[in-house]
Amino acid sequence: MKKILIATKNQGKVEDFRTIFNKDQIEVISLLDLESPIDDIEETGETFAENAILKAETIAKKMNIPVLADDSGLSIDHLNGRPGVYSARYAGMEKEDQKNCQKVLSELEGVTYEDRTAQFVCALAFAIPEKETIVKYGTCEGHIANQPIGENGFGYDPIFIPIGYDRTMAQLSKEDKSAISHRGQAIKELTTWLELQKKVGF
Repeated sequence: MKKILIATKNQGKVEDFRTIFNKDQIEVISLLDLESPIDDIEETGETFAENAILKAETIAKKMNIPVLADDSGLSIDHLNGRPGVYSARYAGMEKEDQKNCQKVLSELEGVTYEDRTAQFVCALAFAIPEKETIVKYGTCEGHIANQPIGENGFGYDPIFIPIGYDRTMAQLSKEDKSAISHRGQAIKELTTWLELQKKVGF
């Protein structure tokens, strides 16, 4: 069986990708499965794609196996695209979701709902040793709520209302969220690319 490494310690992400690759009899492993831990890779890119490529290519070179890495976050139009690539640590290095959400809400205080447009963005980088890295994208359009609502999801889900909904991402079921999420859209793009290949290329 061939093998691909998902550059994450998030088990939920790993299961999403297993659904894609299992039908091709490709074993999916994550950073949690490695006997020797890989040091965190400093995300120095200025875009989601640059960071995803950096993680995927660095680990692929080190492990000599195909690696899939994603970088994602929230882009708010009124804040000129912030928090963007700094989404996870927007309120500090601790990666605290609640503090990140509160910082965004404080920066949007007094801004009308119509002007609180935002996008969740995901870039997936698929690095294969000695092959050109493939990058696929996914987005989810919406607005920023006035306050956090909902217990499902993580990150900025409690303050993000997707277009066409009157609930936040954190109020949606796992199935509904997966159908419209930025990561879900990026995975669909990757799946389409894979299906167009007679073989994955490794």
